[in-house]
Amino acid sequence: MADTALGTAEQLRDPDYTPPLAHAVPLGIQHVLAMFVANVTPAIIVAGAAGFGYGSNSPDFPNMIYMIQMSMLFAGIATLFQTIGVGPVGARLPIVQGTSFAFLPVMIPAVAGQGVSGLAGLMTGVVIGGCFHFLLGTVIGRIRFALPPLVTGLIVLMIGLALIRVGIQYAAGGVPLIGKPEYGSFAMWLPAVVVVLVTLTLKFFARGLLAVAAVLGGLIAGYIVALFMGQVNFGNVGNAAAFALPAPFRWGVEFNAAIIIGMCLMAVVSAIETVGDTSGICKGGAGREATDREISGATFADGLGTAIAGVFGGLPNTSFSQNVGLISMTGVMSRHVVTFGAVFLILCGLVPKFGAIVATVPINVLGGGVIVMFGMVTAAGVKMLADVAWNRRNMVIFAVSLSIGLGLQLEPAALQHLPKTLQVLLTSGLLPAALISIVLNLALPQELGEDEPA
Repeated sequence: MADTALGTAEQLRDPDYTPPLAHAVPLGIQHVLAMFVANVTPAIIVAGAAGFGYGSNSPDFPNMIYMIQMSMLFAGIATLFQTIGVGPVGARLPIVQGTSFAFLPVMIPAVAGQGVSGLAGLMTGVVIGGCFHFLLGTVIGRIRFALPPLVTGLIVLMIGLALIRVGIQYAAGGVPLIGKPEYGSFAMWLPAVVVVLVTLTLKFFARGLLAVAAVLGGLIAGYIVALFMGQVNFGNVGNAAAFALPAPFRWGVEFNAAIIIGMCLMAVVSAIETVGDTSGICKGGAGREATDREISGATFADGLGTAIAGVFGGLPNTSFSQNVGLISMTGVMSRHVVTFGAVFLILCGLVPKFGAIVATVPINVLGGGVIVMFGMVTAAGVKMLADVAWNRRNMVIFAVSLSIGLGLQLEPAALQHLPKTLQVLLTSGLLPAALISIVLNLALPQELGEDEPA
């Protein structure tokens, strides 16, 4: 790597190095732009599933604004845990934290149609799941053997498959419009299609920041189309406060066994994802393997960030893989660059007006963006599975896990006689697939596949 205006080759590989501010600040903002849409989307989806209503004329619209606000605020705070660190917490690496898509298959059915009352159980589950996630930091190195690419690839694939339907529903007009004449109409689909087309154009034909923030560019284009079609409502932006602090336990406390178990199980998935991201950042930015302290510190920060977010009405946090590729592209390993991005996120999270503006994005425009993002999650799972030796043993594990997991998700009535808690856990699709694949991978001897090498 040649010396540049940012610093020498040796400096750029050093996480403790700070480039000149004129370069460090825009590089930090670039990290935020790369993850911004994916960070606020889960809050909008969960708020919509809870029945808050989509559109600024809804009486529950302020709750959606608040959840978006918390997504930005605690993504910034959790990122500071990673970059600055507190004791054993934090990898002291340029890891960007944000709201996790992985938990959506558990969160959506947990709050579906329950309004504000459903959020008490969800946030309590987020806090407890975050604490469990934190504890995983003490053992994460010792359980990695149970999660080879066969298992982790299947889990990521199932996350994507569980969410794709949501993307199509949103692009067609959103869940609240299902069954109404306007659902699936040309007026609904046009802005969503524009988002997809512009995103692909920027991703493959643009360079630099435009390519990195391709989804954001696509959403802006779709938003402009929706604005001219009269689908954007700014009614509540003027009513939103200019500054507001988060409120602890805004929706109360409620212990729901299904949500708590689901959050704890998904914490394992999130922890493994963070291990992968930490390793990828060290390889791509510094040309070395991540240390045990960095991996455990990153996992501690994941869990602590999630637990604190849940206290204030935020959703689970995890490391964002988009930024692994960004570090490899820029060659800048400085954790302080990402710290500047974290400060920007925190400032945005303290301004409800900013959240209100984000929430004016029509549901069909958001749908175009999540079609791309959820598809990329699925593709990431397929990529991980490419590293699997597809012998007889592994094919059977994959087949049984996928069939049962996806089958229960598609036909939830098959479990209608089970207790409600088990129904919620098993019909998520993701959790049964994950558990079955882990158990079978540990139980079935490797020798079963030796007669059919890959």
